Amino acid sequence: MPQSKYEQIYRSIKEDIETGLYKYNDFLPSENEYTERFGCTRNTVRRALSLLTSEGYLLPQHGRGVQVIYRPDDGRSLFTIGGIESFAEAANRSGRKTVTKVIIFKQIIADKKTSLKTGFDIGAELYYIERVRYVGKRAVIFDTNYFLVSETPGLQPSIAADSIYRYLEGTLGMTITTSRRRITAQTATERDRELLDLNHFDFILSVAGQVFNSRGVMFEYTESRHVPDQVCFVESAVRQKV
Repeated sequence: MPQSKYEQIYRSIKEDIETGLYKYNDFLPSENEYTERFGCTRNTVRRALSLLTSEGYLLPQHGRGVQVIYRPDDGRSLFTIGGIESFAEAANRSGRKTVTKVIIFKQIIADKKTSLKTGFDIGAELYYIERVRYVGKRAVIFDTNYFLVSETPGLQPSIAADSIYRYLEGTLGMTITTSRRRITAQTATERDRELLDLNHFDFILSVAGQVFNSRGVMFEYTESRHVPDQVCFVESAVRQKV
């Protein structure tokens, strides 16, 4: 299945902002211009703009238009926690050379321990994947991934070394919608020190989360263990009137 129209618009506008076509404080073209450009309804454009607003890229201004409020980080961090972004997308956004090495790729059946950890049902067939992410020659992220086989058929090590999300969205036509994450600072383990280039750090930032698709199915559980100076937190919030 192809991506939905609003997703195409969302990705196109997001790329325009991140590449600097529209800069901080600029106003986007009107909704009418986007409907003509993409051949869609205003509601479809509004859905894409609403998603970008929720991710902190845009600020609608009544009577004025939609203002860009996105500002790139200072370049020191690679991975931004805010929105649902793959490692390949983060690398492309930051313009940095990256490599992913697959350490383990196998199929498992979820037992009680795995079920309690991930939220998958006992007996669920899963892909279990371990990967190390490199920026240049430095190992900065250690990922442990569980993917539900029934929702992600055809995964293989070559895809895991490239971009699983690109495969899910581009080949399988999946719509990835929601992520629920838990972020903690933890003392580095022996495995962390073995796999990651921690330099002077004796701790890591763990980002563990479940990811859901548009069918309401949790298809992924991942724990990413980050070298601290390669990740930053971004949160967009709207003040609620009491």
